[in-house]
Amino acid sequence: MTPSAPPAWLKAAPALFLLLWSSGFVVLKIGLAYADPMTFLAVRYACVVLILLPFLLVLRPPLPRGASAWGHLAMVGLLLQAGYFCFTYLSLKQGMSAGGMALIASLQPILIGLLAPLIAHERVDARRWAGLGLGVAGAGLVIVAKASIDVLAPLGLLFAVAALLCITGGTLYEKRYGAQTHPVTSNLVQYAVGLAVSAPLAFWLEPMRIEWTGPLLASLAYLVVGNSLVAITLLLTMIRHGEASRVSALFFLVPPCTAIFALIALGESIPMLAWLGMALAAIGILLVTRSARAPQVE
Repeated sequence: MTPSAPPAWLKAAPALFLLLWSSGFVVLKIGLAYADPMTFLAVRYACVVLILLPFLLVLRPPLPRGASAWGHLAMVGLLLQAGYFCFTYLSLKQGMSAGGMALIASLQPILIGLLAPLIAHERVDARRWAGLGLGVAGAGLVIVAKASIDVLAPLGLLFAVAALLCITGGTLYEKRYGAQTHPVTSNLVQYAVGLAVSAPLAFWLEPMRIEWTGPLLASLAYLVVGNSLVAITLLLTMIRHGEASRVSALFFLVPPCTAIFALIALGESIPMLAWLGMALAAIGILLVTRSARAPQVE
């Protein structure tokens, strides 16, 4: 399948995606003080579905044709919305530290680089591998400087690896099988799948505690609009129009950007080692994104 020409606004997508995705971790930390993790995730997905339904009825966007097209949308939702986020929250609930979770998640671009030639038919050259290596080193330095790396909880570690595999699989699946679909339709299907998985898990695993306070409502609103609607749409659009290995490399900058937002919003300090890690991650991103002008297809 030959992708269509990318829209002009896509040039601003990486910066906006990093802004929304990285700040979302800080906003999520605020919201989780007032709700159980899986319950908060289920409420977030329910809000997204309720927002999108009127748009579906009013706009009447074109629907995917054929069962396979619907199945592809549902699979992306299962891997990204249900799999990645549910396993991340379950990993933290089972004792995995935030630093340990971030360390495992930062391996995603390397895993994409290894699997992209087989699944997405992309060739990763030596210069891009060097950039991926610097990105991993930089992200690792930020995480080590900012948090305790505790991966001693076996079940938490298993869930963290499952989350890594889900977001990697979702990225490659979207690149291989994703097609042009109206964002209202694609988001509605994917978040409905996420809700169908997260709501039963919340009922099964948690007392479903939630306190309807001002900070929780503000956190929920930001995550629903900024992360669930805008950031995910940007991510899937970038994957569809670019190379999976390049797009996934943006995740190297998530720990540094999150550290900066935590400094601004929560007053968390940034050690000197973390600043060095940010510089390495930025150099790695530069090497990955500027390694080749045109995609190389095997």
